[in-house]
Amino acid sequence: MRKHTYRTIWLSDLHLGSRNTNSDYLLTFLEQHEAEYLYLVGDILDLWLVKGGWHWPAANDRIVDCLFAKSRNGTKVFYIPGNHDGALRRHAPGEIRGVRLVPEAIHQTADGRRFLVLHGDEFDHISTYSAWLARLGSTAYEFLLRLN
Repeated sequence: MRKHTYRTIWLSDLHLGSRNTNSDYLLTFLEQHEAEYLYLVGDILDLWLVKGGWHWPAANDRIVDCLFAKSRNGTKVFYIPGNHDGALRRHAPGEIRGVRLVPEAIHQTADGRRFLVLHGDEFDHISTYSAWLARLGSTAYEFLLRLN
């Protein structure tokens, strides 16, 4: 298996814990790609599903192990929580086994440009001010995906 190497990889809205996550594809991607920087930008874990509908196949354990291994092997891994994993925000800034848990990050490109990295839920008035409505929408979305 040939590995591809990049300076930066960005992953967002994986929703690990949802039945609709393509965990096997994600695991294959992570195993075949290396980077100096890896940004996990919100909704990596779908903690909204923990109380009902949580789905955690073995591939998800391997994904988490792979992310920690990348961190141990020199990849700078940043985890920026979103609304579905917002419970982790109270632990930011912090670190979990080498993965930096941060509310936001500044990424500097190879040519010196700087980008603010954060999850878009911070600009969503429904998520920010009507969390119950956002959760209702998420539950309805999961239900429709199952029907499909």
